[in-house]
Amino acid sequence: MLCPGSRSGPLASAAGHLASRGELRLTTAIDERSAGFLALGMATAAGNAVAVVTTSGTAVANLLPAVVEADRSTQPLLLLTADRPQRLKDCGANQTVNQERFLLPACRWCWSDAPAGLHDQSVEQLLGLAQEAWTHAQGTAESAAGPVHLNLPFEEPLHASAFDSAEPLLPSAPLRTSGSTGDQAIDQTVDAAALPLLKTDQPGVVIAGPWRGLMPSLSSYRSAVRRWLEISGWPLFADPLAALPVDLPGRIHHWELLLESLPVPANCQVLRLGPLPASRRLESWLQSREGTQLLITEGEQRRLDALSMAQQWSGGVASWIAAQQQTGQSPPLDWMVKDQCLAEQLDTSLPMAGQISEPGLAYQLPRLLPEGLPVMLAASSPVRDWLVWSGSAGSDRRCFSFRGASGIDGTLSLAMGLSIELGPLTLLTGDLALLHDSNGWLLGGRDGPPLLVVLIDNGGGGIFEQIPMEPIPAEVFDRLFAMPQQVDPLALAAAHGVEGRTVSCLEDLPENLAWGLAQGRPTLLRLVTDRKADAALRQTLRTAARNAEPFC
Repeated sequence: MLCPGSRSGPLASAAGHLASRGELRLTTAIDERSAGFLALGMATAAGNAVAVVTTSGTAVANLLPAVVEADRSTQPLLLLTADRPQRLKDCGANQTVNQERFLLPACRWCWSDAPAGLHDQSVEQLLGLAQEAWTHAQGTAESAAGPVHLNLPFEEPLHASAFDSAEPLLPSAPLRTSGSTGDQAIDQTVDAAALPLLKTDQPGVVIAGPWRGLMPSLSSYRSAVRRWLEISGWPLFADPLAALPVDLPGRIHHWELLLESLPVPANCQVLRLGPLPASRRLESWLQSREGTQLLITEGEQRRLDALSMAQQWSGGVASWIAAQQQTGQSPPLDWMVKDQCLAEQLDTSLPMAGQISEPGLAYQLPRLLPEGLPVMLAASSPVRDWLVWSGSAGSDRRCFSFRGASGIDGTLSLAMGLSIELGPLTLLTGDLALLHDSNGWLLGGRDGPPLLVVLIDNGGGGIFEQIPMEPIPAEVFDRLFAMPQQVDPLALAAAHGVEGRTVSCLEDLPENLAWGLAQGRPTLLRLVTDRKADAALRQTLRTAARNAEPFC
């Protein structure tokens, strides 16, 4: 991923030369902030680090939002930023700032150790630097995958002569990428005595939060979770972002709506996998449990238990399960019937007809999209609504959402990056999140990836309608919280060469989805909803689910 600049000219020339020889896939972007998120989307889809090249100065500062998300989402990024040599620092030289420290708090590793310029480094040093940067980005035994910053000073002249650039220096051997391809094998050497234990012959629940491992290790993770569910017989509460198959035994699809009505034994154990789903009701439910809680992460050693309720272990669920002692299977918790009956109730309450509502869209959209089509959910209302209302159809496809830092930064660019790697993809987003990253449209146009953007246009930040607060005048609420904008999203997209349509009712949605997906490039569907009415509808549906006795 290459952004324009003068000081980064040597890196641009090298990237262009390698791309012309087919040894590098090169993408360009004029906005560093958007480029960082595009690279993060690509890295998440591929499981390998993507490099972002920028010039010096504020260009580096624009990478920070994506770096923060990569850090919290534990996904690999390589930030290659050009800089001036030390002799030009702190003396008023143009475009010279303390950029080597901009990204430091959120990076796994930072390097800026060539005060005279990168030309002062030997071939062996440069190759070693590249290898070390890759290793830190992909993750080590001490640290999960994440962003790495190489701040690279360049002395003038910045551009080599034609003779010098004819045969650029290339590594004699490719970088070692062990652990970045293929499934990560289960570590059979783990000392079982050092691992926290749970008892399979006693009641328990598995809560699978958003998957934050690298894509190549996903298959072994899924197999390990399936094995534990088969061994224990425990029910599964899975986040849509958990990347787990829909057919796992014991999977409860509407667990978020059922939490208050499920009969839970006092000694119920809880196996938590990764960070918690986006549900405050689940947090309250966990805080009311008395049984043992164990939190397992995929190499993430930072504390992830904000509730201070669980023992945390970072060795990965596959290694943990391989070392467990089976003690029999616990008596089954008959929650599947309740789950199925609630699904039937929602099918009646959210029909495929009439005005579009956000809960109705979350319920119907996964049933209308082609089988296997991945979805990215903006990190605000869309990801929460999908969790609560989409049911089994929402669980039956790969869902992405970048909730490491839970910002709306880079929503469109992230989706573009995912689509570049994965092919056809649908982004479900609100109007403010899309507008916040409108420069992401620059990565689209007629030559862009096959991305269908489904826009929920609810006149501002709809999620704020769901926050409990004292009633205030509508104009005050809009000014302080919702912040509706006057931009026409279809006109904005059209200015970037992106076609779009407005969908006025649910009956028109299937035809327009088919149209958007058939374009093979970025397209936009605008769906107008009423955020106040939708907030009330959510409460009505929750009350109906809570009061539905008997369930069948």
